[in-house]
Amino acid sequence: MEVQNMPDQSLMQSNMLDSRCGLNDLYPIARLTQKMEDVLNVSGKAASTTTTTATTPSAPVDKDKDKDCPYTIELVQPEDADAVIAMLKTFFFKDEPLNTFLDLGECKELENYSLKPLTDNCSYKAVNKRGDIIGIFLNGLMRRPSPDDVPEKAADSCDHPKFKKILSLMDHVEEKFNIFDHYPNEELILDGKILSVDTNYRGLGIAGRLTERAYEYMRENGINVYHVLCSSHYSARVMEKLGFHEVFSMQFSEYQPDGKVVFKPAHPHVGMRIMAKELELDLDGKQAAPITKL
Repeated sequence: MEVQNMPDQSLMQSNMLDSRCGLNDLYPIARLTQKMEDVLNVSGKAASTTTTTATTPSAPVDKDKDKDCPYTIELVQPEDADAVIAMLKTFFFKDEPLNTFLDLGECKELENYSLKPLTDNCSYKAVNKRGDIIGIFLNGLMRRPSPDDVPEKAADSCDHPKFKKILSLMDHVEEKFNIFDHYPNEELILDGKILSVDTNYRGLGIAGRLTERAYEYMRENGINVYHVLCSSHYSARVMEKLGFHEVFSMQFSEYQPDGKVVFKPAHPHVGMRIMAKELELDLDGKQAAPITKL
């Protein structure tokens, strides 16, 4: 679910907000890159969800004027697509470690790929009083494949040479680790794709509240496991702060499809980590027996 990249002043410098957490289907969801102490103020109560028309990323604001409830958490709608991409271009794409290493630049394939999860209706946005989107958490649904299913490789249908390299890495990670093998009793898993927050709104608990709204969706739909693929060191740290734990990791140096290392992003980004969180709920949304893990 990742965030904008900024060096770690106490922990990091971008944000899951700043950040992005590009996950599974989308490459590493996260690139949280903001001061973690600023980004992870997750104690705020959930806001009401009123329908608002989102616009492009906002200009700097005076947070002291708006400290009571400067934003609401709402479902991302299809008509938000342009505003979502505008925000990702400003606060996510350019700072994501793999994008930066490859000097990806403008990439329509990446934009289209980022919007794919919207059809699952489980992505959320933080909207300020002016109607601007100031934070987003794009989520998708992962369904257990049948034994006869032939896995599709995302890279096969990509014509952009640089983005194809990123998708090939994602395909490789999926071949190495199947989340449904790790959770043999789960049929449906929530997959965090990108978590990004406007840097002008750091410290307002937006990442935490977007994540809490995703937990509500899980409870409402009987989903027990939240999955996130992180390519950024900072995003993985943020996910840990939010209660996620590592279920798989792979160093970038281990990925050598043609006998050569493909990705060498700047330190401290050294590899891919899959993070997961189990809600352990029964059908009534109450605490249930521990989830089976292998």
